[in-house]
Amino acid sequence: MSPTPRWLNAQERRAWLAYQDFSTHLSDYLNRQLRRDSGLTRYDYVLLVHLSEAPERALAMSELARLLKITRSRLTHAVTRLQDAGYVRRREDPENPRSQLAVLTDDGTRLMEQAAPRHVEAVRRTVFDVLTPEQVRQFAEIGESINAALQRVDDTGADPDALPWRRR
Repeated sequence: MSPTPRWLNAQERRAWLAYQDFSTHLSDYLNRQLRRDSGLTRYDYVLLVHLSEAPERALAMSELARLLKITRSRLTHAVTRLQDAGYVRRREDPENPRSQLAVLTDDGTRLMEQAAPRHVEAVRRTVFDVLTPEQVRQFAEIGESINAALQRVDDTGADPDALPWRRR
């Protein structure tokens, strides 16, 4: 016999449904904004952000997949698409010849310089401008707590289906 589910109480259900609604709407809105203003998907943008912040604008493909929480196959497709557009190039990792680095090109840097101000304004307008400073602090703490719990679940292997993007 399976255990009785721990159903959500009214406040938890309200919070969960609000999260489901705003995360879907926010993701769609930011994806549309990036597509319209820069021709990028949200995932492409985050990939380029990670490269722009890395030393020498380069990261190992395996590290980039880990940061983006996507499979290497999905990353390969994204990098190939960005490479075809001239925003990223690949090169051999001098520290590990079996590994490749994704490198942000000068064109990719220019794209980020153009895309970032508009994207940050969209994030500010839809998230931070509608929250008080106390709510921003709480929002950060909530996100960090949930991310830490997900990392613990993933690290222990207690629930392998909970994080399908981390399956190996």
